[in-house]
Amino acid sequence: MNDGAHVSWEARVEAIYRSESRRVLATLIRLFGDFDLAEESLHEAFAAAVVQWPRDGLPNEPRAWLIKVGHLRGIDVMRRRRRHDLATADLGREEQRIWPPPQPPLIESVTDDRLRLLFVCCRPELPEDARIALTLRELCGLTTEEIARAYLVRASTIAQRIVRAKQRIRELQLPYEVPGPSELPARTASVRRVIYLVFNEGYSASSGSERTRVDLSEEAIRLARLLAVTSPDAETDGLLALMLLQDARRASRTSPTGELLLLSEQDRSLWDRSRIAEGLALVERALESGARGPYTLQAAIAAVHAESPDAASTDWRQIVALYELLLQEEPTPVVRLARAIALAEAEGPLEGLVEVDAILAAGELAGYLPVHAARADLCRRLGRRQDALVAYHRALSLASLEPERRFFERRIAELGG
Repeated sequence: MNDGAHVSWEARVEAIYRSESRRVLATLIRLFGDFDLAEESLHEAFAAAVVQWPRDGLPNEPRAWLIKVGHLRGIDVMRRRRRHDLATADLGREEQRIWPPPQPPLIESVTDDRLRLLFVCCRPELPEDARIALTLRELCGLTTEEIARAYLVRASTIAQRIVRAKQRIRELQLPYEVPGPSELPARTASVRRVIYLVFNEGYSASSGSERTRVDLSEEAIRLARLLAVTSPDAETDGLLALMLLQDARRASRTSPTGELLLLSEQDRSLWDRSRIAEGLALVERALESGARGPYTLQAAIAAVHAESPDAASTDWRQIVALYELLLQEEPTPVVRLARAIALAEAEGPLEGLVEVDAILAAGELAGYLPVHAARADLCRRLGRRQDALVAYHRALSLASLEPERRFFERRIAELGG
């Protein structure tokens, strides 16, 4: 086979890895009850695919093929361990628990494994920060660096949380199953949070050359739809609505050349009206139930934007009022920042800048790019050129996404910096 064919097959396997690897991993974790063995088996399966698919052709069901091969490779590993440590009493007891391994499932049953694993990882026996870090890393494929950016902590801290969570699961021998009705509420809030963090990484990627990662956004929406069936409630409706309304703007968020566009600059004719209609219906249903949880309130804010024909006609006072309700549910500096930006639109940039400066003075968001970007924009609108330049340079120093870097460089150049 020539080099061009090799490149083609490598690209095809890589694409399947991006789209299917976390689903395959979720199923292997369920089969083996062991994160590390499942990860080893996953990599063995893809290594086999790189060799066999160019020779034999792409299977009709690549995911089912990968699960079967990964399962067989995992059994081989277990057999080698069994032969090596057969005399060890502790291992003997362990093998009674997981040997022989269960048969691989039919392809139809695989799609729910990721939701099942979400509930396993979000068990109350695990500390919340550890359970969410574990799920984002193992189930959703985010790197420790990406998770660290979402939490504004060091990557080493996230890595330690993941290791501790795996150890705890092994120690407690936690079952891989969706909990019964009495246990669902205790875990559903964590599951929602994980799903939305995955969506956020897809909607606004934390690094790289692309503004969005569509695979993550779509997977988060898919999981939210499953969650709405498994554990229906108003706040899950609110979560799904929020993601649909935000994702509806995806095509308009960058120019044809890949430049970042602000909400006021976006071509609203590109917005996905079918997703907006579904999102609006879900928001209405959630609000009619009397719910005003954080996802429902954020979805209501997104709905105000979605229903506005253009930026100028946006009801910013209503958005400010909704953020004030959200602050009662989540009194965080990030929500305060979002309210300050809305206040600047409703009352003028000076009002917003006073709030932004108060947030910065508190010191909680010193390394948070959006607060410096917001301050730079407000200073620019107020004609405070030097203050704007300082803030834009600070935002640029924090930017790890190429479209963001180009945006801040363009703003600096416009101000003669």
